[in-house]
Amino acid sequence: MDKKYIIAIAIIALIAIIGIAAMMGSSNTVRADDELVVATTSHNGEPETGMDPIYGWNYYSSPLVQSTLLKMNRDMEFEDDLATDVEASDDFKTYTVKLRDDVNFTDGTPLTAEDVAFTYNEAKKSGASLDFSMMDNATAKDDYTVVFNLNQPDSTFKCKFPYLGIVPSDSYNNETYGSNPIGSGPWKFAQWDKGQQIILEKNPDYYGKQPEFNKLTLVFLENEAAVTAVMNHEVDVAAVPLEYTNATADGYTMYTMDSLDVRGISFPMVNNTGALSAENLTLGNNITADKAIREALNYGISRETICDGALNGAAVPNYDAMSNAAPWANPEGAIKDGDIEKAKQILKEGGWEDTDGDGIVEKDGQKASLNLYYASNAPERQAIAVSVAEQAKDIGIEMNATGSNWDEMDQLKSSECIVYGMGEPDPSTLKLEYYSDLAGIGYANPASLNNSVVDRYIDQAMSQDMDDSYGTWSKISWDGNTGVSPKGDAPWLWVAQLKYAYFVDDTLDISNETENIQPHAGDVLSNVEDWHRVSSIEQK
Repeated sequence: MDKKYIIAIAIIALIAIIGIAAMMGSSNTVRADDELVVATTSHNGEPETGMDPIYGWNYYSSPLVQSTLLKMNRDMEFEDDLATDVEASDDFKTYTVKLRDDVNFTDGTPLTAEDVAFTYNEAKKSGASLDFSMMDNATAKDDYTVVFNLNQPDSTFKCKFPYLGIVPSDSYNNETYGSNPIGSGPWKFAQWDKGQQIILEKNPDYYGKQPEFNKLTLVFLENEAAVTAVMNHEVDVAAVPLEYTNATADGYTMYTMDSLDVRGISFPMVNNTGALSAENLTLGNNITADKAIREALNYGISRETICDGALNGAAVPNYDAMSNAAPWANPEGAIKDGDIEKAKQILKEGGWEDTDGDGIVEKDGQKASLNLYYASNAPERQAIAVSVAEQAKDIGIEMNATGSNWDEMDQLKSSECIVYGMGEPDPSTLKLEYYSDLAGIGYANPASLNNSVVDRYIDQAMSQDMDDSYGTWSKISWDGNTGVSPKGDAPWLWVAQLKYAYFVDDTLDISNETENIQPHAGDVLSNVEDWHRVSSIEQK
């Protein structure tokens, strides 16, 4: 990596430490001991459609206001919530779920199988929440039994049960529900001040463990705004950019928490022939379609340098989008990277050489010059893009790191390199990244990978019992002959598995031992019912 870039990172970290220390104590907003104020929306932002699970509210995080069929614990094991029993058919195309019969929504109406079936069917129609393309329908067999009918074997379907909150079928209105939600979870909706905060109150009729706190305020503060709130003692917990992981703040402790969240760069694998994608977008990239380019970047870029420098030590290298915390992880997909000479040799053998001395290799009259897009509101993606671009120069590839937004990148996803994030407690998300038939549909398989062996492993894994399937999912990375890792087709440059950084008020115990490993776009609230004050805020 360019030494000037490393120095710049160090300066940013130093400024973070000095800045917070200097500005602390300038303000102190008093909160009651039974009130929580949390700024965690750096990972997913303010919900445009409010707290409506059918339209994507907090999927892969706790929905707070709503209940789910199951919960998932820190060890990625299922626990009952609304469901008391889940039974899958031998072919994994039918799931029968028994419900507890003592749950009411906060409007006093009972939660029944009809509500569950309605929620899942509407979520499938909306297409804005989890992927339900494999589900034909959900039906209420009786008041407390739900049957899910699938159109293909899917042993991972159960992984959706901990994340879709259930809404009341009788009163649900898709135009108003998000701004005044009715649920059966540990919290009930009180107020939404758009652009500022959502206020929740404890649900006294909740059937599960009651939170210690009577009020939970979710403030919409991202990046530097969240840091400022910490400076002013305005929040109990704040998610902050990774550049602050070594910073200190009076009255707060910095927690860096494990996540399943990985970052990588997509490489369109097909040539641009003028053909269009499934969504009528420009398809293909004549540079990244050459495997030598993809392979050279994978071997030449030092992931450890990026993790230690650009990501401030709050990440570990990743090679295949499989988190090392996932039971399907495959360490055989890893390589020895940061090898500049090997990368140059790969390019030379592939016919790429710098013939005019400008530092950029070319082949058949085409320069190895690429655009690399990243979401400009995501500091860690910018850090990755800039760092990769700097390192790529050393092997003769030009990568123009360009900040953008998802409206623009949505039009470029099938033809340009983009920094993406993923990582969920559900192995079927790997199908969305790598399955041939899904290429160009939404954000699925943006690299247009077409590997029949990988497809076969995916199909096989979906037809196996979950525990038995992990070994099959892992083969997607590398099976000794092929796969999606740098040893195989290298359709991506997967870079890092992130940690999440939070400032936590010293008066608060967030029960680290029960905190879930956070997924992509997750938050710290999965175990909020275990949080408690260890001292009074007024004594602070």
